[in-house]
Amino acid sequence: MKIDWAALGSVFGVSLVATVALVGLFTLGIAGLSHRERAAERGESAALAVTGAYAAFAACVAAVAYGIYLIVA
Repeated sequence: MKIDWAALGSVFGVSLVATVALVGLFTLGIAGLSHRERAAERGESAALAVTGAYAAFAACVAAVAYGIYLIVA
């Protein structure tokens, strides 16, 4: 059995970058919704934060859907 270490390293690197990016996007979404809660307590508007949060969550859903598409196809 011969292991292609370059391919294995490449898969590891791409997986690591994709995981960090997905977790970062999800964290931005949570932070945006958290900002909405704080703004509501002060009686302010946080429309931009909420829009950014929903965009981050949509990007997360798109990335997961694309990953499922790659696995199924």
